[in-house]
Amino acid sequence: MLQDKKERPIGIFDSGIGGLTVAQAIINVLPNERIVYFGDTAHLPYGDKSTAAIQAYAVKICDLLIRQNCKVILIACNSASAAAYDLVKEYVGSKAKVLNVIDPIVQHIGKTYQHKTIGLIGTKQTVNSNVYRKKVDELDLGIELKSHATPLLAAMIEEGFFNDSISESVIHAYLSDPDLKGIEALILGCTHYPLIKRQIEGYYKGEVDVLDASQIVAQHVKAYLEENNLAADKLVGDHTFYVSDFTRSFEESTRIFFKRQVHLEHYPLWE
Repeated sequence: MLQDKKERPIGIFDSGIGGLTVAQAIINVLPNERIVYFGDTAHLPYGDKSTAAIQAYAVKICDLLIRQNCKVILIACNSASAAAYDLVKEYVGSKAKVLNVIDPIVQHIGKTYQHKTIGLIGTKQTVNSNVYRKKVDELDLGIELKSHATPLLAAMIEEGFFNDSISESVIHAYLSDPDLKGIEALILGCTHYPLIKRQIEGYYKGEVDVLDASQIVAQHVKAYLEENNLAADKLVGDHTFYVSDFTRSFEESTRIFFKRQVHLEHYPLWE
């Protein structure tokens, strides 16, 4: 039975395809794990949705991931982690372990940046929920968190604008905001942002640590599976990718986020 449980897939969901940066990082550190990915492309972006709406989507998606027999469900979206983690954990119960993308980052900061000033960029939902600030304050390690909402970035990246002059201007406008003055590290609080990590590092010229959440989360998932004896011994079957709304541009973007061609299956949440 335990063997059987190890071979069950890891479910990952996000408001769109941004969470594929996390899926990619997980596959890199856990090549034996099978991924079932759900991108709720019909409702993206989650960053400007209400908490109640995000919770409703999250519960529907978890129904699918539980039916797919996932051993772990990772909420690979900061907005959904902020809005729906507690509810999803309760809803899923003992059927699967639920992980989010916020706690691993907060733990990492606690270990690395005591008594330092840290910046956070993310969607309005992530920044306004204050979830990072609350969790960092709970650590009680003298860490000051300065946050700034950067609502244009995710949409810009989805449209393929990065590593060019347009994204340069937008990134510079956001990072030069007084809200982020004097930081020593910056949390990329959205799963899209690893794609512009190099540009952000370029802006700071090596003076600020730019924290790629996808790598931190992947290590967290790896540690969790190993500690709980859930790591698969070999890859069984193929990764599966579902989207709630299908357009050609999602397939294009998937290649950008996942660094390889992926077949997307259309799975509407509400029929």
